[in-house]
Amino acid sequence: MASALAALERAANETATLALLDDSYGAPRAQVIGVTGPPGVGKSTLLGRLVARFRAAGQSVGVIAVDPSSRRSGGALLGDRVRLVTDPDDEGVFVRSMAARDRLGGLAETTVAAMVVMRATYDVVLIETVGVGQSETDVAGVADTVVFCVQPASGDSLQFMKAGIIEIPHIAVVTKADVGPAARRALADLKGALSLAAHTAAEAWPIEVLSVSATGGQGLDDLQAALARRAAWLGEGNRLMEQRQAQAKLWLRDALRDRFGSQGLHRAQTLGLDLNVTGGTSPFARLAEVSGKIML
Repeated sequence: MASALAALERAANETATLALLDDSYGAPRAQVIGVTGPPGVGKSTLLGRLVARFRAAGQSVGVIAVDPSSRRSGGALLGDRVRLVTDPDDEGVFVRSMAARDRLGGLAETTVAAMVVMRATYDVVLIETVGVGQSETDVAGVADTVVFCVQPASGDSLQFMKAGIIEIPHIAVVTKADVGPAARRALADLKGALSLAAHTAAEAWPIEVLSVSATGGQGLDDLQAALARRAAWLGEGNRLMEQRQAQAKLWLRDALRDRFGSQGLHRAQTLGLDLNVTGGTSPFARLAEVSGKIML
């Protein structure tokens, strides 16, 4: 896995790398869970507890920890990886840190590709973002389920109410529930904010709001049960496939814009190039195909 991910970063456009991505995209296995929230909210601690629980259930786990970047080297500062406590001898867990660099969406440039390879390999893939603000919402385009974390007595719940973040989570979690009254107030604030959110469809997933204490274990059973309910809901009909296709289409357009700018995306549309991702079509193969035609 380490060699495959290194190849994604070093030789993203080579034939062997594209073949790996296409094969992986066509054989999804894992449920993908994104965990986001402001710095210091306890994302890494919570992930460590979830990893232990998934492993106790016999499930293999891949983790992508997106870190802030070093100004000198551009590499990941490894803060999230250091805080994420896992058993170094457990071969059923793989953790990879990635530097966000100059991206503002909360994810690294290669997060999607790494997720696709991990999704075809492990039972569960966990993605921890670099920290969320009003613009750092890219995790919604990667994960099957997004868990948004709020810390009591920090003002994060008010930030949640005013930001576009309200449209992202499927599960909202108040961390550090053992602090007592402050946690209960944050939980009430979150529920109030979510009551103002407009549901676009009657069959939309009802966002669940929970409180947990990763260190004390409070609420972790409830969180796992909520994740299981979300996975079961996505498994009904074509929901999961349709969500992943929508994410792949969005990624393809963003990748073209990053590579060629808005004019390149406009040229693709002018040429009548198909930017849809349907069925088992890989967005990586489509990106290579469209890029070649734009450059002609």
